Amino acid sequence: MRPTIAVQMASLELGDPLAHRALQALLRAEATVRRRLTLELEREGVTAAGFSVLVVLTTAGGSLELKTLRRRLGWSKANATEVTTTLASRGFVSRRRDPSDRRVVVVDLEPTGRVLVEQLFPAHSERVTAAFENLDETEKRTLSELCRKLAA
Repeated sequence: MRPTIAVQMASLELGDPLAHRALQALLRAEATVRRRLTLELEREGVTAAGFSVLVVLTTAGGSLELKTLRRRLGWSKANATEVTTTLASRGFVSRRRDPSDRRVVVVDLEPTGRVLVEQLFPAHSERVTAAFENLDETEKRTLSELCRKLAA
């Protein structure tokens, strides 16, 4: 007779129970913060990923190579291509080949994309501040350092 799933699961041994608890806490916190920040953006018709692209392009002066953009965002080539293609179809950015090297794709912020960032960023920034208001300055700094270590 084969053991039931419950018996099989009971035999699973966690190598580091504290690491598993930390993972669960991190995933819960990320989901909560993401929900708080994305709802208003999506009501305005842009995804959090799309808004991130628009903000990075704005702070970079309006134009970046796709490779640079995806590295700044920590994205795969496929994801960066998909998000920028969607933004281009909506008129927020344009994509073009670099005339000096046709292999290179350049993403340019269009005026409608700049206007969207200017309209949405102040309230988005307030939501970011509110999402982390339960942490003091030292805790925010520590959280940033820990996340960098985990992402390395």
